[in-house]
Amino acid sequence: MLELRLGVTDLASMWFAYSPLQETVFSVRALVLPGMYAPRLPWHDDVAEHLNPEDVELLYAMMPPRRWLPDFLTPRPQAPGPKFAEQLATVRATPGALGWHDILAAYGPDRLPPVLAAGEADPDALIEQIATVLDRYWRRCVRPWWPRMRAVLDADIVHRSRSLAVGGARALFADLHDRVSWSDGVLTVRQTSRLQHSAVEVAGRGLALVPSVFARGAMTVVDPAGPPVISYPARGRSTLWEAAQPATEAALARLIGAPRARLLALLRHPASTTELAYRLGVTAAAVSQQLSVLHAAGLVTRARSGRSVLYARTTLGDRLADPVVPARTVP
Repeated sequence: MLELRLGVTDLASMWFAYSPLQETVFSVRALVLPGMYAPRLPWHDDVAEHLNPEDVELLYAMMPPRRWLPDFLTPRPQAPGPKFAEQLATVRATPGALGWHDILAAYGPDRLPPVLAAGEADPDALIEQIATVLDRYWRRCVRPWWPRMRAVLDADIVHRSRSLAVGGARALFADLHDRVSWSDGVLTVRQTSRLQHSAVEVAGRGLALVPSVFARGAMTVVDPAGPPVISYPARGRSTLWEAAQPATEAALARLIGAPRARLLALLRHPASTTELAYRLGVTAAAVSQQLSVLHAAGLVTRARSGRSVLYARTTLGDRLADPVVPARTVP
């Protein structure tokens, strides 16, 4: 258990970000342990067709038996929405000795697999090899899915930011994850790791909150030189893997039309026009037209996140849509 003691300055400096490199690394764990990531099986099946067989040994070796990742693989995002190439450059710049130290620390008393053990003679070359494999894996297996992943992450950040603005830290941390709790300026994170109970005075360094579509629980990284980072499962991440759904409740469809009823049902979690169009299999223009009507009627709100505009249901929209089940298509 870790206690982060946050002052007023830390709360004022708290910020959200997402990390394409972190998602790439976390996704490897879903490949190694597919049974623990059943909702992600559509992605798993897709990746199986594109994964370079020559990369599998090293990719899997980066996931130690106790699931403790080498720290250099997940550098802190330095901006709210960093580019994968920028983060990969940070990995490539890792001194070989530091990277080797992180690998040994992650494996602990467990024996290193041969593909990693061979790197002891030249850790710098091993770091370069790892970066090259991650780059290839990203391009083939994660980047095609990244626009949809990013839409889910953006939607989570908009939701959390709204919670913080309306209800403060208490409201923000109330539903971040069941491992996280907030009381009297202390943020407690309960996690299964080698860390014993400890307390950290954040002392003005701030706090970074990083949603993830692949995280299975809240995780914390603490570094005396920078702000603590909490990665947590993104709200609405299950929608990323949704297939077609049963038909919409007939009453709501008769009231506002099947296309708008379908959109209103899907917006139980905030989403962008592009994401909604992808899930429905229609054009973004068709979705945008229907969203404009819902917005004018006061059933949805919209907020900009970077280059995307995210839509979410209003209270009135919630009352109309629940417990409506999404339908199959929007004509």
